Amino acid sequence: MTAIPSYSPHSGGIRFHTKTADTLAAASDNFLAQLEQLGLQDAVESAVQPCGAGTARSFYLRPHLAAQWAPGLDTTGLNQRLQLDTEGQAEDLEREILLAMLLSPVGFEFAGHTELASAMRIRRNIVLAARKTALAFHTTEAERPEDCWTYIAGKGFTVRPGHALIPALQKATQPDTSGKLYSFSCYRATEYVILLAIAQELEHCNPALMQALQQQWERRPIMSGQFHDVFLYEYGSMEAPLPPKYYVPGDRLWFRNPDAHSSDVTGYEGSWVFYLGGGLFTNFWKREQPYTLTAKCLELFHWRHATYTDSAGELQINESIVEARVKDSMADAKQSAEILELMLRLREPKGVYQSGGCIDTSREYPRGVCPGTADMVLPAF
Repeated sequence: MTAIPSYSPHSGGIRFHTKTADTLAAASDNFLAQLEQLGLQDAVESAVQPCGAGTARSFYLRPHLAAQWAPGLDTTGLNQRLQLDTEGQAEDLEREILLAMLLSPVGFEFAGHTELASAMRIRRNIVLAARKTALAFHTTEAERPEDCWTYIAGKGFTVRPGHALIPALQKATQPDTSGKLYSFSCYRATEYVILLAIAQELEHCNPALMQALQQQWERRPIMSGQFHDVFLYEYGSMEAPLPPKYYVPGDRLWFRNPDAHSSDVTGYEGSWVFYLGGGLFTNFWKREQPYTLTAKCLELFHWRHATYTDSAGELQINESIVEARVKDSMADAKQSAEILELMLRLREPKGVYQSGGCIDTSREYPRGVCPGTADMVLPAF
């Protein structure tokens, strides 16, 4: 069995890696000021660490607090344990993001405090946008607001010239803005939410990169594997998996359908979501009902009980059956516990369906965006 990393302050947390001692000192001072503003200055320890080029300093949660606030690196209970109101108080959302990052078994590395501050704002933007995102459920159709988007064969949906990227993304994903639900996959929706969050930060911190992003989406959008490579870091792996209940608000992640038969239904291979904090995950089909980890696991488990072949010979899933099964399991504590024991296992490799669960071994988050340290390199046209 693959070993899951445990809490190790000197290898995880938040790490500043700079070229000179002066820039490291400035980053550290600014971070300490941020911690004091949030009332977390006494909860954090730090250590200067050797590195190949330049200097580095790591910050991490004191071990005894890590054990109290996130036993087993379970960050889904941080809000409850610390009585944070992340929906009503902006600073509480910042606290949860920061505390979860400080708990990471894999270090989050930054070239300075400016980059960390931008990363935290992007995560906040992701959470706020994801809460507002709702889609029309359809596994094969795709549509966008026609006034600001157009489809080009071989390229995909591009933004019409003269239409700003940020409101175009909001109109496509947020029915409060457009007055309509649009159909596209949950995977593409996660890309739009991430792109929106990045663009909102670039508008303030890096206008030149924002302009390049605008031009990119007017000519050729970046999608799928290329989107991941250009815009995202991935932390955790099959060889060194993250703990099953470790999440940072703003993380993008995948829940795998571990059932071989129902996973052959188009759109039901798994589920792409964002972690919203407070133990909740996005539900793009019913945004007012975000998933708990339990509810998400039960839903994926019961896909296997709702699979049927339609008149055209295509595999389908009956969502009404899924909902009824989940409701019954929620009401039966013993059954729910038995299902969770199976589903909270780490997922197996692609093509393997033996005894794994639905939990992925990694999470994703956006790359650096600040002038001079940004590592988002847009492809040449």
